[in-house]
Amino acid sequence: MSQPDASEFVVAAHRRARESLPFTDTRDFDDAGRGFIGKLEPGVVRSEDGTVVWDNDVFDFLDSEDAADTVHPSLWRQSRLTSMQGLFEVVPGIYQVRGLDLSNLSIVEGDEGVVIIDTLTSRETALAAMDLYRAHRGERPVKAIVHTHCHIDHFGGVLGVTDQEAVARGDVAVIAPEGFVEHAIAENVYAGTAMGRRAGYMYGAALAHGPSGHVGAGLGQAPSTGAAGIVVPTIDIHTTGETLTIDGVEMEFQMAPGTEAPAEMHVYLPRFRALCIAENATHTLHNLLTLRGAVVRDPHGWSGYLNEAIDIFGDRVDVMFSPHHWPTWGVHRIVEMLTLQRDLYGYLHDQTLRMINQGLQGAEIAETMQIPPALENAWHARGYYGSVSHNIKAIYQRYIGWFDGNPARLWPHPPEALSARYVDAIGGIDKTVDVARAAYESGDYRWAATLLDHVVFVDPDHSDGRALYADTLDQLAYTVENGTWRNFYLSGATELRGANFGTPTNPNAPEILAQLTPAQIFDSVAISLNGPKAWGERLSLDVTFTDLDQTHRLALSNGVLIHRRRLDKDGPADVTVATTKPRLLALLGGDDTSPGVEFTGDRGAFARLIEVVDEPDPAFNIVLP
Repeated sequence: MSQPDASEFVVAAHRRARESLPFTDTRDFDDAGRGFIGKLEPGVVRSEDGTVVWDNDVFDFLDSEDAADTVHPSLWRQSRLTSMQGLFEVVPGIYQVRGLDLSNLSIVEGDEGVVIIDTLTSRETALAAMDLYRAHRGERPVKAIVHTHCHIDHFGGVLGVTDQEAVARGDVAVIAPEGFVEHAIAENVYAGTAMGRRAGYMYGAALAHGPSGHVGAGLGQAPSTGAAGIVVPTIDIHTTGETLTIDGVEMEFQMAPGTEAPAEMHVYLPRFRALCIAENATHTLHNLLTLRGAVVRDPHGWSGYLNEAIDIFGDRVDVMFSPHHWPTWGVHRIVEMLTLQRDLYGYLHDQTLRMINQGLQGAEIAETMQIPPALENAWHARGYYGSVSHNIKAIYQRYIGWFDGNPARLWPHPPEALSARYVDAIGGIDKTVDVARAAYESGDYRWAATLLDHVVFVDPDHSDGRALYADTLDQLAYTVENGTWRNFYLSGATELRGANFGTPTNPNAPEILAQLTPAQIFDSVAISLNGPKAWGERLSLDVTFTDLDQTHRLALSNGVLIHRRRLDKDGPADVTVATTKPRLLALLGGDDTSPGVEFTGDRGAFARLIEVVDEPDPAFNIVLP
């Protein structure tokens, strides 16, 4: 099934956007191109076995200034900016490699070597970025790595910049905000399978590139798909105002926890009068709740930390840069941008709560919220990655929860049962498709999608329903300004026209899993336990880590696995497992034959525990039941 052209309704919506938005303001293009030194040619990065893990050249179609009818003109503009690739001088002594991953790698030159700020998603792209820098600036040893926060596109490429041995020798310091490892591991493991599957939709991982397909994600083009790793920080930053000097590079830190990430910090570089604002003031409205799934972020705190940044740094900064997008130069423009970003998150927070207290629920607030003209017309405040709509619903969720207070919505039927009743009430599945087609032809794609969602949840193989649903999602994709919304719509259409594409990327790299604490390992087992299968099981298990000199007691009862450090007063367990942490991870992964594991007691108790642990499904259905 082929994709449709943009409808007359989409084309008209784009015309209105071109007329209302300040397209004559081209300063972002000047800033994004400023300081360009050279690019990777071709713009392709491969793994050791030749697999392409990054290809920026697939976005060459964005060279045209004129947006295709199938892409919102504002998103086309943003994607042209985020697809710019190469090495750029921020100021003499600070350089960025952009366009080789979702994020940027920043290099600060010291007395003898360099300090790296954030390391992209994968080893391969980080190494390519370093090679590009060295090709133009020469060989300089890495003296320190700063991770601004705990998202994988900012630390996953660390092993392309340094290695564990250099860190262990003390040759390279690794600096991160307090709580970095805990949050980095928890986010990528506990709900990692579900987040990974949804991230495939969010970043358009299975989409063809082009005007009718993937054009970017607003924050950057996409994450790379190479090998991700992690190195435990050697220096934790705890408080705002802490300073550190490495290789002559003085760094002053501002803590900003609970903003874009649970562990995040800003870095000021006095020698350069430069501020790295982490991911808290980029050239987009960011997510308060990312579509891949996460804990809802705090817009009130976010706004407050940006206000604090203005107070601390506003009179001593000449350039502001971020591990996404392009820098901003000049104290006036920097303070203006920080002020507008501060007001953006503060306004969404305050006005959503005001309207909650007037009795509106999240979806109603999202439809009626009016944004001040100064924010509406600031390109960096547009919703390319986050959106006003889903951020408002996130604020509602943060304060009120999923229930909107209407008793009719307290106990609705689940999707399949609800769909069957809707379709029956409308007059059958063919009638429902007819009603949806009328909505489609009138340009009411949101209503058409709602109806067709019910159709495929009643009969996933209804060919007319699936085809129309796919076309409907395409039109919605063509309409929206938000890159991740577009990718979600197009990914759903892709699976409706073909097969489930699963999870194209795997964040659970061995290096990341190796950093799990014993408690996190046992938590990951506990959340994979099939409760009903385990109802009748009662057992106790001691795990002795021979490499950590720790013993942990696990107890299974009523379908719940409880764990803690073993106490002296504990009686004997049903079985004791003595092994190293890496070998336990391999054992839990299915390797029960390699040496290095010693069982004492009833080995069958361990087998019974494993029998009630479910494997997560990286290809669960999203757009189909």
